[in-house]
Amino acid sequence: MVAALVLLHTSPVHVPVFEALRDRDYPGAVLRHVVVPELLDRARAEGPEAVVPALRGLLAEVGDVPVLVTCSTIGAVAESLAPERGARVLRVDRPMAAGAVRLGERIVVLAALESTLAPTRELLAEEGAGRCVSPRTQVVAGAWERFEAGDTAGYLRLVAEAADAVTDADVIVLAQASMADAAGLVRTRIPVLSSPAAGLAAALRGAPALIRRAYPAGSGEGGAYGAKRRADTAARTRTGADPGPDAGPRTDSRPQPVP
Repeated sequence: MVAALVLLHTSPVHVPVFEALRDRDYPGAVLRHVVVPELLDRARAEGPEAVVPALRGLLAEVGDVPVLVTCSTIGAVAESLAPERGARVLRVDRPMAAGAVRLGERIVVLAALESTLAPTRELLAEEGAGRCVSPRTQVVAGAWERFEAGDTAGYLRLVAEAADAVTDADVIVLAQASMADAAGLVRTRIPVLSSPAAGLAAALRGAPALIRRAYPAGSGEGGAYGAKRRADTAARTRTGADPGPDAGPRTDSRPQPVP
């Protein structure tokens, strides 16, 4: 049986996204969703460190189970609390960042919120240690306003347009989980990575081999890999890493209700 996984969200829109990924890739995996929008509000206003006390309390409440944090703004501070709780905490964008640095040094980061940029740059630098990673960041103008207004289609369209406008890059990173579906709208030949599928796979299976399989080292240096590899990689990574055979056997246990 796959152990229960708690997903900590700062928006309820993420719940159906991860439920659908679970049903597609890991049917029977037990997901529990905790939605606390106030964490993002406070992190944006006061900085991510301001939510550490609240995060510590939430992590204590969920118990001794793995936690996947789907908000990129607070992911780093959440991960920093893992040693004191004695159970795994994973930020959803870490597997995506690991994949990005394998694809090349010229990384463009798109975000809808300014508060996401610094944590994402730091994560890419961490995952790219020993490589000359040079991320460029961009806030997609008007995107967050569309998101807050409930205009999901407009939000995703703006993100996709921003991705299609990118040039001189080996890979494009969609920094927020809410941007993932924009990867299916782009026309660019540059690989576009999103975080939900790869993040969920890593949280459920602890899958470094999965990252290596999806984004082989050296495949993107200088954008020199062939057209077939580019097309294959883009198709596979538009919705996150392909779980592949390393994902392990699936379980027949039924999911629990969201508390």
